[in-house]
Amino acid sequence: MNFLAHLHLADVSQTSLAANIAGDFAKGSIEHFPKHLQQGIWLHRQIDQLTDSHELTKELLHKFPKSLTRAAPIIIDLCFDHMLAKYWDEYHHLSLEAFAAKAYDAIDECQELPEGLVSIAPKIRKENWLVAYQSRKGLNQTLASVAKRVSKPEIFNGAQETVKNLDIEIETAFRTFYPQLMAYSRLWTRNTPAEYR
Repeated sequence: MNFLAHLHLADVSQTSLAANIAGDFAKGSIEHFPKHLQQGIWLHRQIDQLTDSHELTKELLHKFPKSLTRAAPIIIDLCFDHMLAKYWDEYHHLSLEAFAAKAYDAIDECQELPEGLVSIAPKIRKENWLVAYQSRKGLNQTLASVAKRVSKPEIFNGAQETVKNLDIEIETAFRTFYPQLMAYSRLWTRNTPAEYR
């Protein structure tokens, strides 16, 4: 899952939006982070672990050509965010635009976030990343942008065409898996280790 899904799952589980998104930038032991970020980082890691290990995700990975093996996990994360944005009204009572504004404010207002998130937060808001996921054009722009940020951009060659060809398979996997992930997020929140609450 990428930014939008992690923020949505934080809202579903009634945990900190900023702390959950901080999980993408938090390395090492959770204890090293401020107390108000620990539960969100822990939850973020549970979500990533289940997503990576789930049979539906593994099956989807096998549908990607070998040339995209290294990039496929990242591509799937971005595509799942696209599917969530595309069908947003089925998953949340706020409009995507209203939820995005709420998320951007939560990030801006949170103290002691990882430096990587602090530095990129203005760009996330200015370019309205969360809403951009809603369109195919926005997804393609995100794929191109991510490719530019990795050390070997060529691992993303053919990504946009492959995603287009696998559209039904990606949507089926997302639609089946995401409701499970929402339920797990609520369960994990209730069972967060006491030291991270």
